[in-house]
Formats: sequence, C-alpha cells, structure tokens
Amino acid sequence: MTSQFIETNGVKLHVVTDGPEEGTPVILLHGFPEFHYGWRKQVSALAAGFRVITPDQRGYNLSDKPRGISAYDVNTLAKDVVGLFDHFGIQKARLVGHDWGAVVAWTVALNHPERLEKLTILNVPHPDVMSRFILENAEQRKKSWYVFFFQIPFFVEWVLRRDDYRNMARMLVGSGRKSTFRRSDIEEYKKAWSQPGALTGMLNWYRNIFWGSLRSIFQKKAARRVSVPTLILWGKNDVALSHEMVQPSLELCDHGSAVFFENATHWVQHDEADEVNKKLIEFLR
Repeated sequence: MTSQFIETNGVKLHVVTDGPEEGTPVILLHGFPEFHYGWRKQVSALAAGFRVITPDQRGYNLSDKPRGISAYDVNTLAKDVVGLFDHFGIQKARLVGHDWGAVVAWTVALNHPERLEKLTILNVPHPDVMSRFILENAEQRKKSWYVFFFQIPFFVEWVLRRDDYRNMARMLVGSGRKSTFRRSDIEEYKKAWSQPGALTGMLNWYRNIFWGSLRSIFQKKAARRVSVPTLILWGKNDVALSHEMVQPSLELCDHGSAVFFENATHWVQHDEADEVNKKLIEFLR
C-alpha cells in the first residue's frame, strides 16, 4: 500500500493506493465515522487485480479540514472525487461508496455521469429517496434522530470527545454486530478522530446536508435519475436506514440491481466481507 497527498478541488486529500498500477482503477469512499481503514477487508481482495484508490475524504483523518459548514456541501465533496479521477488519469471510473461515501458516490453519478462507468452503493438510498422518507416516514425520522442531534455545535463535539471518545466508540460498536469492530479497530479510529479539527469536520457533513435537504424538500424538485449501471448492497439489520428505501432507489436507476444481506448491519462490508468482495469483483470486473 502506498500513501500520498493529492491536491484536488482546493484541498489536499490523503490517499492510499494498492494493487497493480496497470490494473483497472476502483475508488472506495468511506463514510462516518470511518476513514480509509474502513475498507481494509476490501482492499486486500480487490488489489489482486484492480488498482484500488482509497482516500480519506475532506474533514477526515489526515486530509484537509476546511472551516465552515459550507465547505462540506455534497456537490463540493463530489468535485473532490472527480479531481481524484483527473489526478490518476481516469476518464470513466468504477466508484464504490458506503454511508456518507455512498451519498457522495450517488452525487457524482447525478452530477457527473459522464465520468462514471459503474457505481456500487452500500447501505445508503438515492438522496432524493432519503429526503422523501425523512419527510413522509415517521419510522425513518426516528431512525435518523442522530442527524438532528449532530446539528448542535460545540456540545456534540464535547459529548463525542469526552472520556477518550467513549460515546463515539459506543455508537459505532452498538450499531454493528458483536464481531463487527474489534478493540484494535476502535484504537485506529480514535487516532483518526483525534486529528486536529477532524471531529468538527466530520460533523459538518451532517450540518450541511441537513439544511440542503430541507431546501430540496420545500422546493419539491422532481427526483433525479441515475443513468450509470448501479449495484446496491444492503445489510438489512441497519439500525439507521430502512431497507424499504432500496426499491424506490432502484426505480430511479436506469440499470440497477440490489443484493440484500439478511444478517448484516449497516457495516455490511465488515460483517459479510467475503460475500461483499465477491459481489464487488463480479460487478466491477
């Protein structure tokens, strides 16, 4: 694995690469509260034939953490990723995203479809489906309580940081299976969370999308379609996101398919790593 810093869209991102340089490139986008380490079980499998590119997204770990909520607009985050394509000379990319990384991946597909060849999404619905469900579905609003909590500045950072990130770790471990995260994994995450400015940078993703989602709801824009071939992988025991959003998301994809993992949580790439890797290789090949 090779670590480097790449300038893209006005920020410097820490990026880890693995696999043969002549291999077909695949970009893996992590979510909250992970960093590139969250793909460790996929990188080792994919790197056997693909050129795997795994960034720490802006606000996370060793990447730049610009101040201000506006710096974390999802359209800006998508341009960060397109800038990575340009740096590595990728005209049409194979893109994989989980959690917030999936939100960014959806946005790249919506805003820059000409730059994608294939799209794989893990446990996150189409953004327009998510906005509608939060508005219309009381159960999903209940599941999304933390999004509203994260809007409180300073206090949330204090709650999550206190006692050596005890609450942050409990939130992460509690949302997975007993075997999803080891103690050694949590120590790696704590190192990333404790980077100067990281916690606020990570939370600013939520703070920006909250107001953006409200605007889109009240503007009542038509749901956007995805033209890129799309595969959705979904752990059905997700405590935060209902699997009922998968079918409406597929209906907005011109070429979409889904695979459910009955016993997996939101952290499907950890819980069912071997099967997820198999599905990724079959689809991305």
